[in-house]
Amino acid sequence: MIDFDALWRHLDAARLGHWRATTEQLIRSRLSDSAHGDFAAWRKAIEDLQSCDAGKIDEIRRGLLRLAPWRKGPFELAGIRINSEWRSDLKWARLANAIAPLTDRLVLDVGCGNGYYALQMRAAGARTVIGVDPTLLYVMQFLAIGIFLPATNVFVLPLRSEELPQDERRFDTCFSMGVLYHQRSPLQHLRQLRGMLRPAGQLVLETIILPGDGAAVFSPPGRYARMRNVWLLPTVTELTLWLQQSGYSGIQLIDVSVTTVEEQRTTEWMPFESLCEALDPADPGKTVEGWPAPHRAILLANAS
Repeated sequence: MIDFDALWRHLDAARLGHWRATTEQLIRSRLSDSAHGDFAAWRKAIEDLQSCDAGKIDEIRRGLLRLAPWRKGPFELAGIRINSEWRSDLKWARLANAIAPLTDRLVLDVGCGNGYYALQMRAAGARTVIGVDPTLLYVMQFLAIGIFLPATNVFVLPLRSEELPQDERRFDTCFSMGVLYHQRSPLQHLRQLRGMLRPAGQLVLETIILPGDGAAVFSPPGRYARMRNVWLLPTVTELTLWLQQSGYSGIQLIDVSVTTVEEQRTTEWMPFESLCEALDPADPGKTVEGWPAPHRAILLANAS
């Protein structure tokens, strides 16, 4: 389903051809019926979309809904608007003009989801974008998107970042958006990404933070905003220290935003509970557990 010939050509050009030996079998094993109980249904949805007449809007729409829930977007495919849970275009707008230009850059997008941001990176001029995400449904969504929006030079692979060969120092830009707070060891994640960046390459880091001044970190007991796997929330000051300790310099804070129910919400394309249900109905400045509502920061840093 992935165009492996094109993938290896791009990795060869980036002097990463040796990835094939360690990743090809793993990728192929995950893109198989035995990898997930729903994989056969997802594969059939993509096959049906490939054979569907372009004018059959209702049929295409039903096919795309077979790949729900759609978390990132929105997308316009064959005249159909996929109104995803996240208005990812709002986050992209907050960072697009602040990052180093992506023209002709080799980019790694960690935790890339269905490739929404990777496609924006390519549109901004990136030479090649490699996205990795362990959630197989998101990889299948990217393959479905590619039927209607062919994306040359963009690849979404069903891998975790730690499964990639380490200390390559090849990428010009690495994106880690909505990933750090899911890491039990955030410094290890930051150091791993530094090892993927060429010297002076740029990290674009977006994560939930703890509001407030000074160096502090909060470890939510149990759930945070109904999420199970949120481990550490640092203040911006603490996060800056983490970046310095992990080998980054030139650290810049470019945005802090409170996530709103206009940006993250339930839709037909993601019909389950979303941010609204995660906030205290009497005080939306707090989560249902009583902690500060999600504040998200975007920081830029250069690999030493």
